[in-house]
Amino acid sequence: MASNKKYWKSVEELNTKSSIVDTLKQNEFVEEIPTDEFLSNKESLETSSTTRRDFLKYVGFTTAAASLAACEGPVVKSIPYVIKPDDIIPGVAEYYATTMADGFDFANVLVKVREGRPIKIEPNKEANGSTNARVQASVLSLYDSLRLKESRFNENGAAISSENADKQILAKLNEVKAANLPIAVLTGTCASPSTKKLINNFSETFGNVNHVVYDAVSESAALDAFEAMYGSRALPDYNFEKADVIVSIGADFLGDWQGGGFEAGYAKGRVPTNGKMSRHIQIESNMTLSGANADKRFMVKPSEQNLALIKLYNAVVKGIATREASPLNDVILKAAAQIKKAGSKAVVVTGIQDKNAQLLALAINKAINSTVIDVVNTKNVRKGDDAAVAQLISDMNAGKIGAIIINNSNPVYTLPNSTEFVEGLKKVKLSVAFSMQDNETANAVQFALATPHYLESWGDVVIKKGQYSLMQPTIKPLFKTRQFQDALLAWTGNTSTYYDFLKEYWSVEILKGQSWNQALHDGVFVADATEEQEIVINEVDIDAAGSELAKIKGSEFELSLYTKTGLGDGQMANNPWLQELPDPITRTSWDNYLTMSKADAEALGVVNHNVANGALNGSFVEMSLNGISEVLPVLIQPGQAKGSIGLALGYGRKQGLKAEMQTGKNGYQFYKDFNKYQSNVTLKLAAGEHKFACVQLHNTLMGRGDIIKETTIEDYNNLDSKEWNKVPVVSLDHNEVEANSVDLWQEFDRTVGHHFNLSIDLNACTGCGACVIACHAENNVPVVGKEEIRKSRDMHWLRIDRYYSHEEDFAGDNEKKEAGTGVIGYKDTMAALEDPSENPSVAFQPVMCQHCNHAPCETVCPVAATSHGRQGQNQMAYNRCVGTRYCANNCPYKVRRFNWFNYPNNSEFDYNMNDDLGKMVLNPDVTVRSRGVMEKCSMCIQMTQATILKAKKEGRPVNTNEFETACSNACSTGAMVFGDVNKKEDAVASLAKDKRAYHLLEHIGTKPNVVYHVKVRNTKEA
Repeated sequence: MASNKKYWKSVEELNTKSSIVDTLKQNEFVEEIPTDEFLSNKESLETSSTTRRDFLKYVGFTTAAASLAACEGPVVKSIPYVIKPDDIIPGVAEYYATTMADGFDFANVLVKVREGRPIKIEPNKEANGSTNARVQASVLSLYDSLRLKESRFNENGAAISSENADKQILAKLNEVKAANLPIAVLTGTCASPSTKKLINNFSETFGNVNHVVYDAVSESAALDAFEAMYGSRALPDYNFEKADVIVSIGADFLGDWQGGGFEAGYAKGRVPTNGKMSRHIQIESNMTLSGANADKRFMVKPSEQNLALIKLYNAVVKGIATREASPLNDVILKAAAQIKKAGSKAVVVTGIQDKNAQLLALAINKAINSTVIDVVNTKNVRKGDDAAVAQLISDMNAGKIGAIIINNSNPVYTLPNSTEFVEGLKKVKLSVAFSMQDNETANAVQFALATPHYLESWGDVVIKKGQYSLMQPTIKPLFKTRQFQDALLAWTGNTSTYYDFLKEYWSVEILKGQSWNQALHDGVFVADATEEQEIVINEVDIDAAGSELAKIKGSEFELSLYTKTGLGDGQMANNPWLQELPDPITRTSWDNYLTMSKADAEALGVVNHNVANGALNGSFVEMSLNGISEVLPVLIQPGQAKGSIGLALGYGRKQGLKAEMQTGKNGYQFYKDFNKYQSNVTLKLAAGEHKFACVQLHNTLMGRGDIIKETTIEDYNNLDSKEWNKVPVVSLDHNEVEANSVDLWQEFDRTVGHHFNLSIDLNACTGCGACVIACHAENNVPVVGKEEIRKSRDMHWLRIDRYYSHEEDFAGDNEKKEAGTGVIGYKDTMAALEDPSENPSVAFQPVMCQHCNHAPCETVCPVAATSHGRQGQNQMAYNRCVGTRYCANNCPYKVRRFNWFNYPNNSEFDYNMNDDLGKMVLNPDVTVRSRGVMEKCSMCIQMTQATILKAKKEGRPVNTNEFETACSNACSTGAMVFGDVNKKEDAVASLAKDKRAYHLLEHIGTKPNVVYHVKVRNTKEA
């Protein structure tokens, strides 16, 4: 019997006059589906004859359209070549050898180019090139959307052509010449012989030209000292591989000290090959990379470093040792004894920016005939002259300078007396700045002339005496730019291009019959060794130098200025990769801050604490120094000497930067007399609370010795490896067996084909972070910004964990943990272990996806998005991933990253992936991941497959050690070695079986393909 009941779906249907009811009878949705947002506009849809579009438009395009907005991947439109260039094969990378020389960083590099776009920087290993994080990230600065894109006349703010600029500038230069006023050429360190030749030609044309070299971060004191003793204004080179004993007083030689680049040799001496390794003693104020890697670290205030150096000189050279009972004296006496024992295989370096201090260090090395220091083949990476810069500013303000031409320098930002310099600019008849960036100096002069990036430029560099490097363009200039050298040629009436001038100069002066094309291909040319130069050593009154140094007095609080491995001197502050790179020591990004000891922080009432979402907040203090006051956040830093505070340079820039990159405060304003150590600092607690972007909030291992295994060189040599590299055991049938011998799953035969392993030597890893940036560049890792990092949403595929010890060393932590008894006692012990020591031991550990052969992530994925490859890689199928995050929860290494947002084309994340220019750096071989998927280290599967395909195409097996990943390629210390363990000749095959080898969290049975090596310390005193 039929029912007369009426069923309705909503109260709207009770209204008989409702238009919505009628609409719903015909359509599933009341409102029109916004198909134009997903496919195209309405006009093109109606005229389209595309079958697929017609199908989606007329058939079943209902709920699929609504969900498409959340699920769509980024669409990139490609335009095919109408006529393919002969020298480009689509899909195949080309490599060009060139040189980076920006005045702060110098490196021989290879540039990976895809379809005409430079996308990655790699070290030119055939030229002994090495790269740091900034060199790796420099490719992104090429695509900076806020670059100075064309020359500008600042008096009216209008763009100006090169021809018009030359006409006006030449007229002014001739006026200055007629008035017999000096012309100043102010540049950063210029290690280019051809550019020096052009400046000399310019000087001959206009007369009375003074070339002043200015380094934002000065090494002028070291240059002055070396010139006084050895007669040439240069820096000695150091090969730390030859050192048995290294004593550093305030020199962060694993950072940016004297231009850096020493880590490769240092690491070779630190790996206990044949049971030997160097001993490293560090005396410093801030916790630095060098201090973190040292065997013995002693904390002193900056003014006390002078005393330490004087005592060391007296003990080593004069044989005079005071008997005062002080910790510093004890350290110095022991260090002196070890130096004497090592003899010529010892070296002393110092970072004190005082000519007298540098003379003492040179004198010690001369007295012991150190073979580590090379005073013949000197380095040209720092050439600044502080006295000349100070005189220039004085002359400008006195009206004695007619014109100033600035290149490769930003003095308006970096000078401590920047205001005086700006006032001086107003008193010269002509001011010109050649700049790639629309920075502070480019906005303060009359003419801002746009220059190309080094990847768009020709040039030459002599980084080290006798080794000539070439710079070549890897892409046509993106904007209306012109090189400084081309302008000098035009101003001197030379009609040739800089390329022609450079080629001719090299043919005559350097190559002398050798092939230009070969030199260009190699990137370097080593001049034939002539007869050995006789070293002339001038007599220097070292006692007088020591007496002068002893006069320097300290104060209650002293400031130590330093550069971070990320931002350096600040010229790449608009580079989001570097802004987001966590500092190796503090693990904090997007900021600079005052580092302070825990004791000083407690005395001032300064606190650091975690808020509800786990992020780190901290107090502000007002710092006053030399009449300048600044409110700065404070980060409590283990290993900071009492009475000292640290502040990073390179932050606080405003002009030519995106809003997100305008972070921190300018430390250069406190850099009085170009001295990184400043006394008479006053501190006062200020109101408010600062929000840090810190990626690691747990600072100690808490006695978990199976994560970072350590031993001493004595135990390494004298005990069985099972004593210091214990294999974890589990219970099987009531018997203890080695954990890696028990399997939950059936084992597969992995001996056929390739099987990849990555070896990481904790002795060689210095924590520099170059591998992190290389991973970003190779794998299109997005930048998420400060706020997301505070929510623990960083996207780094590779992180470098930094651990402090609670006791004097990690062995003491393990002993304390084992000594904890009872529930309460153990709880109190573990709580205490969370607090780092006042002067802790430090260990760095790179952690990425471990590519487990028994991967716990694979077993829990409901859609099989993550699976295991035949070659040992744990693989991700992004299109399958639905974002359950089960894999991240089940990963014991916490290396998986979830895309909370669409980072490309998103104004909330205004970094390189949000503009067309920045996206030119993306690697086309790697998918740009969309929102809602899980991503992680792929062990650079695109690189391994490219190597296999290349060998296949050439009809040969893969060569020994030919396989590489981005991180292993970038690692200048050799800490990371990648290869095929089934190929016995590959270095990784023997490293995986080394007695120091172990796996992270081995006891849980995941069987990773990443192998770590036990960290060995040389702690025994002489």
